[in-house]
Amino acid sequence: MDWIGITLLCAFALTSADAATKAWLADCSARELVLVRFGVVGLLMAPLLADLPALERLPLAFWGWIAALVPLEIAAMLLYMRAIRDYPLSLTLPYLAFTPVFVMLVAWALLGERVSPQGAGGVLLVVAGAWLLNAEQARAGWQHWWKPFAAILREPGARLMLMVAALYAFTATLGKGAMRYMAPQDFGAFYFVLLGLVSLLLFALPEPRLLRRLARRALPVLTVGALMAIMVYSHFLAIAEAPVAYMIALKRTSLLMGILCGALCFGERGLRARLPAGALMLAGVALIAGA
Repeated sequence: MDWIGITLLCAFALTSADAATKAWLADCSARELVLVRFGVVGLLMAPLLADLPALERLPLAFWGWIAALVPLEIAAMLLYMRAIRDYPLSLTLPYLAFTPVFVMLVAWALLGERVSPQGAGGVLLVVAGAWLLNAEQARAGWQHWWKPFAAILREPGARLMLMVAALYAFTATLGKGAMRYMAPQDFGAFYFVLLGLVSLLLFALPEPRLLRRLARRALPVLTVGALMAIMVYSHFLAIAEAPVAYMIALKRTSLLMGILCGALCFGERGLRARLPAGALMLAGVALIAGA
C-alpha cells in the first residue's frame, strides 16, 4: 500500500474513533476520554518500543521540545473531546482546517516565515468555508455578511475546535522540532506511550475510580483505543514515506468523512450546506500544503 492509501486509512480511523467516541462514550467526562485516547493507545503501542534507540543518547534539546509539547497536546485533547462529545460532528470537525492557517501565523511569528500567494489563497478558502458553514446567518440580507463569523464565536462547539486548531498549530511545530532527533515511526510510539503515562499520572492516579468506570465499558474503550492506535501508526508510517505537507493535507479528508458520518450515523442536519463548506476548507488546506 502506498502512502496515499495509508493516509486515507489514517483519516478513516480518526473519523471512526470520533464517531465511536460520540456514540458509545458520550457520557464519559473529558478526562476519561483523554485516558482512552492516550492511555489505551499508549498501552497498545508499547510493544513498538522494542526497537527504540537508547533514550539516554538523546540531546537535552529533544527533551526541551517534549516538555513544551506534552501539556499542549493534553490540553488540546481535553478540548477536542468536549467538542465532539457535546456538539455535532459536522459543525465542529471542519474547524480543524484552521490548523494549517494557524501554523502559518505561528511560523511567521516565531520563525519569520512569510506567506506565499498560494498559501494566502488557501487561507482565504478555509475562511470562506467557515463562512459557508454558518451562511444561514446572512439570509436576512447580504449587508450582514459578517454575521456568519460572529456566529462562529457564539457557537460553543466551533469555539472549542478553533482553540484545538490553534493548539495543534503549536504542537505541529514543536513535534517537528522533536523529530529532528528521532525517526518518525519511532517517535510516534514513544510519544503516545509518554502521553499515556502522563495522562494516567494526571487523571487516573488522583481519581482511580475513572479507571474502574472505563473498565466496566471495556469493549467500546478498547475499540476506540484500537482505532486511535491504527490512526497513529498509519500517520507516522505515511509521514515517513511522503512530504509532510501533502500527507497532512490528505489526512484532512477526515473533515469530509466527519461531516458525512454526522449526517449518516447521528442524523445531523445541514449536509447539503456543510459538505460543500468542508470541501472548500479542504481545498484551502491543500493549497496551503503545496505552498
